[in-house]
Amino acid sequence: MSASSTDPVKKIVIVGGVAGGASAAARARRLSEASEIVVLERGNDPSFANCGMPYYVGGQIATRDKLLVSPIERLQQRYRLDVRVRQSVEKIDREKKQVEVRDLTTGKVYTESYDKLILAPGAAPLRPPLPGIDLPGIYTLRNLDDADRLLAAAHGAKQAVIIGGGFIGLEMAENLVHRGIKTTVVERNTQILTPWDAEMAAPVAEHLKSKGVELILGDSAESFAESGGGLVVRLGSGADLPADMVVLSIGVKPENQLAVDAGLEVGPRGGIKVAPTMQTTDPDIYAVGDAVETTDAITGEPTQIPLAGPANRQGRIAADHIFGRDSTYRGTQGTAVVGVFDMTAAMTGLSEKACERLAIPCEKVYIHPAHHAGYYPGAQGMTLKLLFSPRDGRVLGAQAIGGDGVDKRIDVIAMAIQGKMTVYDLEEAELCYAPQYGSAKDPVNMAGFAAAGVLRGDQPVLHCHAADNCLVLDVRTPGEHAAGAIDGAVNIPLEELRERHGELPKDQKILAYCKVGQRGYMATRLLNQLGYETANLSGGMTTHEHRQQAVGSLPVSAP
Repeated sequence: MSASSTDPVKKIVIVGGVAGGASAAARARRLSEASEIVVLERGNDPSFANCGMPYYVGGQIATRDKLLVSPIERLQQRYRLDVRVRQSVEKIDREKKQVEVRDLTTGKVYTESYDKLILAPGAAPLRPPLPGIDLPGIYTLRNLDDADRLLAAAHGAKQAVIIGGGFIGLEMAENLVHRGIKTTVVERNTQILTPWDAEMAAPVAEHLKSKGVELILGDSAESFAESGGGLVVRLGSGADLPADMVVLSIGVKPENQLAVDAGLEVGPRGGIKVAPTMQTTDPDIYAVGDAVETTDAITGEPTQIPLAGPANRQGRIAADHIFGRDSTYRGTQGTAVVGVFDMTAAMTGLSEKACERLAIPCEKVYIHPAHHAGYYPGAQGMTLKLLFSPRDGRVLGAQAIGGDGVDKRIDVIAMAIQGKMTVYDLEEAELCYAPQYGSAKDPVNMAGFAAAGVLRGDQPVLHCHAADNCLVLDVRTPGEHAAGAIDGAVNIPLEELRERHGELPKDQKILAYCKVGQRGYMATRLLNQLGYETANLSGGMTTHEHRQQAVGSLPVSAP
């Protein structure tokens, strides 16, 4: 059902702009010309591209105006919205259906009635109560005013410390390096990008180091102090890091106080609980964006993942439902991408460690294809990890790292997850191909081939951490073997294996490996047909090295 001139006039009050609130407001106006729509934004800018702020600080985005997705004048003139900035909503009276608002410029307090209320307060950067945390020179990044302060601080700064190795932390590290600032990232976990599996994040960490970023893992800030006109960050390990500026990027917490005070239900991590229609426990109050608790699209379990795409869709769905449309949120699958200098890391769905935590059975394969045909100039390598159900092959998640084309493959697999597809569907996916864009057998197809081969028994696989009691067979060339091999591996090149397989025992399981898994797969097929019990090391030596970077797995010998 769509809104029309016969619809009852509704007054919609939206608390907060940016992604969720602004998209809800624009959608509501498109559905109803008759409604009064009031947007109350606490900051100075009702609709801006917060994901672009690190690049504004780094100078990649030259002017602040480029970050204004919909300036206030456009929202007022094009959509006829009543947009008010510097307005803090401080109380909801659910019985009277009105909110109490404080004008932060004048101090005036007034009330605003509503028929429907949409909460889009977002999430605030965590600022733990550490000694010295409020000293000048310690910044967070939430809005354009924060970005302006960071930009001003970056001019003249020589060294910076970033606390946190997540999306914003790594993007800030790249952009401060672009400004010539010596940058250190401190992450309390033993890996950066904690939603990723460790072996997939490890090459990104190595890439950061290669670009001059100092990376300290497994340590955390304990206190901050002034020193010689700058700051000193004291770590839990006792180390002191000098800095001209400090950026806190250790996560966010939902801005839920307004909802809590109004008696709306929140989850254990503070997210405002909503139905698929984005209604809270009060049917006249909706909530969208980083402040809400939704469901995981794969597991159906409660989750909180602050991403711009879901926030925009949730705002649209809330407006749809207000005007009688049958629109619901399908859940969040955590599709995300981050650029780290000239490397890209992307993921969708469940990680392996999430499957382990939730006791969800999963199998995995690794592939290392080029992003387009290898014979066409400029082919860049990538690593793609695919997680799937060992029972029916349903795709559970994927992660990829590399250069060009990483985001494209994860987007395709994200759609496969949303469609509840299997690895057999990935085998059959028909994707566009020309040599400068992809391969006739796209990396998505190749991941499907490898995973389906595991399920069919055509390609038994083992992984680096499960190779005990195996005879390890290196089927690479003698030169490759001499340059570095898994400790104790027997080297029989694939091209000689048919003639020399008799050198191998039939009473011991064999783990075959090569550089990326392809020759190991062919060796596995060959030996199993000759009566050996053989498995392929998925992803080959390349994945082994990634895992070794992350957790120090099997030793590698080298001359």
